Amino acid sequence: MHPNEGSPPSPPAPVRQSLLPGLAGRLVVSCQALPGEPLHGPVHMSAMARSAVMGGAAAVRVNGPDDVAAVRGAVDVPVIGLWKDGASGVYITPTLRHALAVAEAGADIVALDATSRPRGDGLGLAATVAALHAAGVLVMADVSTADEGVAAADAGADLVATTLSGYTGASTPGAPAAGPNLDLVAALAARTRTPVVAEGRIASPAQAAAALAAGAHFVVVGGAITRPADLTRQFATALAAHHTESPV
Repeated sequence: MHPNEGSPPSPPAPVRQSLLPGLAGRLVVSCQALPGEPLHGPVHMSAMARSAVMGGAAAVRVNGPDDVAAVRGAVDVPVIGLWKDGASGVYITPTLRHALAVAEAGADIVALDATSRPRGDGLGLAATVAALHAAGVLVMADVSTADEGVAAADAGADLVATTLSGYTGASTPGAPAAGPNLDLVAALAARTRTPVVAEGRIASPAQAAAALAAGAHFVVVGGAITRPADLTRQFATALAAHHTESPV
């Protein structure tokens, strides 16, 4: 057993804890691009983050130490950092090593997979959270169910996010093709005092506002803002379908 496992969660650094009230009711933009996409890389993501802040984002969520470091130098709002490693299973900041690297790159908050699935290094969530608090950063727990969210809050997480709803075997309701899981937002808000973050498949301002009404502390929006290829494809597909259906 890890020496921190089973011990009371350590309190987060007071300076970082003070960030949370300023995010209440606000928009956070997830600035990420996949390898092979034109916007992938620190230069483009730091520009994307600056654009998001210019538009009113209260914070940004960024993937990978290199992008986190670049964005930290480009904006003066809180940075939520993560490190995606892999493409299935637990791949959002899967180990403490990943989490500490993101923290060292400049993240104020580290987001990680806090589902019931085993983490890559075998550490329990409480031990991981305690180590990150000792490093002076807050922890956002990405979960897929209400029970996982309550467990993450009990383990000391500072924020509980609906990011993984519909993406794990435990979260069969609300398939990824559906809209945001506002029922999960409401359930988490009712069952824990830990601030709840609405994230995942939020595609419109109306859905973002509905997430706040359901009990979210703040809302994270990604692809609906930061994926120009996907947005262009939606318009192009709609026009192609109309052109095909229209008489010559």
